[in-house]
Amino acid sequence: MAEVTSIHPADLRKIENFMGAVHNDLQVLDSGVGTVNDNVKVVYDEVGKLAQDFYAFVSAQVRANRLGQAEVRLVKIRQELEKKYGHYDLVRRTTTGILQADDLGIVKKDTISSATEELMISTPGYWLAPCLVALAAWINDQPELADKALREGIKRNDEKTSLFFALVCRRADRKNASLKWTQRYLANQDEENLDRKTIIILDAFASGLLGADSEGVVSRQMDEWLDHLSAKPGFVEKQTVQWSEAINLKRKPLEDTSYTYLKKYSKTWPVLEDIMEGANLHAEILSYFTSIFEQEVSTDSLKEQLDDILDSLVTDFDDEELPLRKEEKFEQFVVDFEGDEDRARQNMAVEQTAFETHKDFTQLLTDAAMKPESSHASASTQKFAIALSKEWITNAYSDVTAQNRMKIPNEIEVNVDTFNDKTTDGQNEQELLGKFNSLVDQEKTAALDQLKLTQFDQFCLYGGGVIAAIGLGMLVAGSMFLGIIAIVAGIGLILNHFSKKKKIETSRQNIETQFEQKRTNGSQIIRALLAEVVDFRAEFDRKDAQSQQVMDFLDQITPEQYVRKLADSNRRVKVQ
Repeated sequence: MAEVTSIHPADLRKIENFMGAVHNDLQVLDSGVGTVNDNVKVVYDEVGKLAQDFYAFVSAQVRANRLGQAEVRLVKIRQELEKKYGHYDLVRRTTTGILQADDLGIVKKDTISSATEELMISTPGYWLAPCLVALAAWINDQPELADKALREGIKRNDEKTSLFFALVCRRADRKNASLKWTQRYLANQDEENLDRKTIIILDAFASGLLGADSEGVVSRQMDEWLDHLSAKPGFVEKQTVQWSEAINLKRKPLEDTSYTYLKKYSKTWPVLEDIMEGANLHAEILSYFTSIFEQEVSTDSLKEQLDDILDSLVTDFDDEELPLRKEEKFEQFVVDFEGDEDRARQNMAVEQTAFETHKDFTQLLTDAAMKPESSHASASTQKFAIALSKEWITNAYSDVTAQNRMKIPNEIEVNVDTFNDKTTDGQNEQELLGKFNSLVDQEKTAALDQLKLTQFDQFCLYGGGVIAAIGLGMLVAGSMFLGIIAIVAGIGLILNHFSKKKKIETSRQNIETQFEQKRTNGSQIIRALLAEVVDFRAEFDRKDAQSQQVMDFLDQITPEQYVRKLADSNRRVKVQ
């Protein structure tokens, strides 16, 4: 009879203790794995949020750096302008000083001559220096020196010299001489390639300063220029584009918007932002035009007004300064748009025409009306340019308004987490909430369906029991080592089954909580977003309707009536 090996109770207690320790370790491990999974999800969410925050931070930092760079560059550019062309300022300041000193008769004529001769020596090549020498010689009744200096001025810059003496002669009430200089200047002009200083003649004409004879010359010349230009193919289309660009230059970026949900939860927001800027343009343009026409007509004397125009001629930068002036303007745009270089570049592309040395007559009018800071046009010239260009402005403005309206989206996207749908006017709240809840239910069901025991985990319960029973049998049969291993393995499988089952139950509870939270938050966001859609549509319609006010304002401006207001003379300007 075979000998049966007895198993002492102490041996079983050791096994139980060992299995208990294994069970505890498995629980700790299982808990650790669950925590790791939860932490990984949190980490992914945080990384996504961090990426968005980082992108926003980088964009803001880039703009801030560019803003600081632009401010530094502005200082350097202005220092370079002062260094290279600062000596021109003395000549420029001396011009009206000489005229006013002669009016008052409190400066010796020899002093005037001496001062102008010194300037002639210290500013070689500058067109204005010999003009001042000629002016001083004229005051001192030195015709030979005046003629010689005058020829040098014409040699250096015929157009500016002619303009200068047309204004000086008008200031001295020598109308015939002023007319001759004006005719000389205009005779050298091509309506398709006008000197940018032609704005000076427009300024004097619009201000009613040239006198009846000169006005006849200027108005006839403008009629001829417009006749020639309008006869060219594509003229109307060119004016529409030209004025559209100038009008759009007045667009301003939206400041901190109240549409926070649309901005964050709708992919349509860039389009909405763009069309709202276009709707805001109506009020901007109306305010701009109104401010021009509400300016009072100058009550200064003829000499004071002419001195202002002379200042514009001599103090406005010369052609050699243009490259630096263009850089200065661009960097100023960067500062104005708080470091947004793309926006600065877009505006500079339109502003570029103001820095061109030559342009056609209609571009001159556009620049005078819409870019007075760069073109150095007075309020009178702006009024005149707008009145004369009314038909082109109206066409362009209608086109700008139509283009903005064409971009109005019929449907606005709603993008909340994984939910993507559309709304027209924000009135389909129940429909969208229903779709959103259905999506949440589907996603929750899909997520719960993933939480199932694998075939192996299901096998662990019964397989582990069988293996443990076999292990006990082996212990009874005398195979102590293999029996213990089988028992441990079997119990481990059983514990794995229950551990995974518990983990699945915990995960299911977490998923239920997460999706209910998503349902609550998402529903709130959708309601808020749809409310903003309603407000946005209403605000856009209200602001877009202001376009009619602009059209009504332009309609009441008639060039003939406006030109009659400029002076006592009954001058007329032909309207194309």
